[in-house]
Amino acid sequence: MSSTPIAIAEALSATFDAIIDVRSPSEFAEDHLPGAVNWPVLDDEQRRVVGTMYKQVSAFEARKVGAAIVARNIAAHIDREVANMPKGWKPLVYCWRGGQRSGAMAWFLGQIGFNSRQLTGGYKAFRAQVRQDLETLPITAQLRVLCGRTGSGKTRLLQALGQQGGQILDLEGLACHRGSVLGGLPDQPQPGQKRFETLIWQALRGLDASKPLYLESESRKIGQLRVPEQLHQAMREQGQCWWVDMPEPARVQLLLEDYGHFADDVDGFCAKLQALTELRGKETVARWQQAARDGDWAGLFAELMRLHYDPGYERSLRQSYRQLDHAPVLELEDGGPASMARAAETLLQGH
Repeated sequence: MSSTPIAIAEALSATFDAIIDVRSPSEFAEDHLPGAVNWPVLDDEQRRVVGTMYKQVSAFEARKVGAAIVARNIAAHIDREVANMPKGWKPLVYCWRGGQRSGAMAWFLGQIGFNSRQLTGGYKAFRAQVRQDLETLPITAQLRVLCGRTGSGKTRLLQALGQQGGQILDLEGLACHRGSVLGGLPDQPQPGQKRFETLIWQALRGLDASKPLYLESESRKIGQLRVPEQLHQAMREQGQCWWVDMPEPARVQLLLEDYGHFADDVDGFCAKLQALTELRGKETVARWQQAARDGDWAGLFAELMRLHYDPGYERSLRQSYRQLDHAPVLELEDGGPASMARAAETLLQGH
């Protein structure tokens, strides 16, 4: 049985037993089709060596060297991954442009007798589909946008909604960032822009248009990543806003819990505060840095909220979200699970 090409539109609506990305590990890490596994036919160093030979020697010599490496790598993947696969196993294989790398893997699998399919246009075709869909897919679900000051529990409420069966899109979770200058997660770097967009695309494709979709109010950027413009525009212009409110002491406690990791990296925290110098002045930032070094985290977070986050955040929100002035208020006692569960139930009952 030989391999059969398949276009991206058909592939996205089909079912496969495996989706095999044969690009190098670094290409795979940057982004890949949902559910794909990485069986590189050339690793990063091998790809560099063959590419250099292609440019500096000749395409013919590069293909000879590359073919031998590819054949050995494919043999290793088959030995490791394919031995127990049944004859009816149906994989989709792709590379960057649907060329020689995926063609080689798909051919070998087809010669064994598997019904392998090679993605026409490869990852490049998939990426074009993602970009097109993010620009044109209508956001048909009813958008419910959770707005509120820093530390008011919007993320925890969103998670509570998901736990109770609500339909949510956690953009900060997908971005691995809480959205502020201090919002980076410890030991968890942000994905690249392409990966972020693929994760959003995957979530939007799975929406039930008959159910509300809950999101947090976000600016155009979450850390270093940009929210797709069509989605952000729908949030701003179509979203029904809810104002999430929490007493200041409870907000401070929530920030102490969510940002407690900075106690183990005071120097890193102070370095991040340095970015606020232009907005808040050297003396204020120096005072905040000293409070961190003195361990006065509660006092520091309270002052950061009053002097930095609250004024700027509310001003930006009211400029961006048209319905905020008419938003109903959802009062939370604190950031604990019971309070979040009650608030989520209130939202879900009221739709």
